[in-house]
Amino acid sequence: MAREKSKSARAAVSVKDATLDLIRAFGIKKVFGNPGSTELPFLSDWPDDIDYVLGLQEASVIGMADGYAQATRNASFVNLHSAAGVGHALGNIYTAHRNQTPMVITAGQQARSILPLQAFLYAERASEFPRPYVKFSVEPARAEDVPAAIARAYYVAMQPPCGPTFVSVPIDDWTHPAQPIAARQVSRELGPDANAMHELVVALSKSKKPALIVGPGVDRAEAVELMVQVAEKTKAAVWVSPFSARCSFPERHPQFAGFLHASPAQLSDALREYDLVVVIGAPVFTFHVEGHASIFDGDTAIFQITDDTTSAAVAPIGTSIIATMKPALTLLLSLLPETKRAAAPGRILPPPPDAADPIPIDFLLHTLSRAMPSDAMLVEEAPSHRPAMQKFLPMRGQDSFYTMASGGLGHSLPASVGMALGYPDRRTVCLIGDGSAMYSIQALWTAAQRKLPLTVVVINNSGYGAMRSFSQVMQVRNVPGLDLPGLDFVKLAEGMGCDAVRVSNAAHLAPALARGLQHPGVSLVEVIVDSAVPVLYGQKH
Repeated sequence: MAREKSKSARAAVSVKDATLDLIRAFGIKKVFGNPGSTELPFLSDWPDDIDYVLGLQEASVIGMADGYAQATRNASFVNLHSAAGVGHALGNIYTAHRNQTPMVITAGQQARSILPLQAFLYAERASEFPRPYVKFSVEPARAEDVPAAIARAYYVAMQPPCGPTFVSVPIDDWTHPAQPIAARQVSRELGPDANAMHELVVALSKSKKPALIVGPGVDRAEAVELMVQVAEKTKAAVWVSPFSARCSFPERHPQFAGFLHASPAQLSDALREYDLVVVIGAPVFTFHVEGHASIFDGDTAIFQITDDTTSAAVAPIGTSIIATMKPALTLLLSLLPETKRAAAPGRILPPPPDAADPIPIDFLLHTLSRAMPSDAMLVEEAPSHRPAMQKFLPMRGQDSFYTMASGGLGHSLPASVGMALGYPDRRTVCLIGDGSAMYSIQALWTAAQRKLPLTVVVINNSGYGAMRSFSQVMQVRNVPGLDLPGLDFVKLAEGMGCDAVRVSNAAHLAPALARGLQHPGVSLVEVIVDSAVPVLYGQKH
């Protein structure tokens, strides 16, 4: 007995070492953080083989970890400060939840011995704070339980639908002894129900005019090429789901029909002519404004393929097939018969826009589209200009486009930093509005320190363009706080170590973008554009 205890004691390691070994075993090469006093024992004597990525504010830290996880398709590991730091991060934790980003978030907590005294910097009911926007949240009952809790957090984060998880760790836990935890293999693919797939194939075979609605789940699963093969075999029209955060179908493909609105009436109008709608990797449907969705009246048959059981449960009509994208699309492709239908016609792109001063947003987007490298990753947070982007900045498909699924600003600038970390051999381009950029402008510092291949294009229309547009949609007037005069993004960027230039003349735009995209580190191009209110949801102005 004494010999067995001695052997067990020799096998024990510290909670910190057990956690670092797990991080290595999970293939996690970077830890994102902004340090505080309750995290210092975890960060002390940091190992050389794990890269600590410093962000200057917790929301930016989460955004960077989000972009990196989406690029690498492995959970990112984040270390935050206790309650106040987690509070700063909550907006982008919500976005990570909506993005279905795999992420393990740890946060410091005060020492267990003084928690009953409501000590300075303690977090009361720490595990409840980030809920409901994390898939799993815990403060382990004992120090020796921390490695097992972090292992569970990783497995849960990586299970479809992916998402963030949270572990609160008291400051004195890291030095306690614990048994090492071996990393396990946990499968992640879910196969579709065979009978339901046969039902879908029969419906597609009988359909005279089917439509496929693709969502971000296809691109997340690296299944865009499979999606193209399914589309070409069915000869169906292909639409993008409302607010899709990724590009799941090449937008110059001859069957690409366009982008669905987040308005129930406009979406229904777009799909009115189809007798069968198949939604793949997206909800049925994401709306932003009220209205009658006649698509749900029963005249159109609807199928859905999703790895998200909640999305399947809330679909108001049709048949939902729960499966991950690759096995579902592979089976569908093998079961589909050849069809005699003519291939659906795609959308017709508008002619190139004319140059003018002040610079029209259409001209900026068209010029950027021509200037970007063919393998560039575009990260976007310019919601008021998305309709123009969809016309003049078509994306190529797999791993070409990324944005936030939540609608919460302050995500995409740090996410572009994470993308650049995940794609060090490609150029990442962040297209962002002036209002959006100011939420997480400090992310530029991290990018500059690491000399990342990142170009930030700031669309400066001196205000919150989306809010200006919605004030017209909602027919409200004299709304304060929509104008943003006096911002100088060149000085802001230069102050954080970035190359920067401002463009206000259309003739100078293409050279400035070319220079920025070829810069060997971080560059920022501030473009002063026409401040005309953009059109959203078909409103007139």
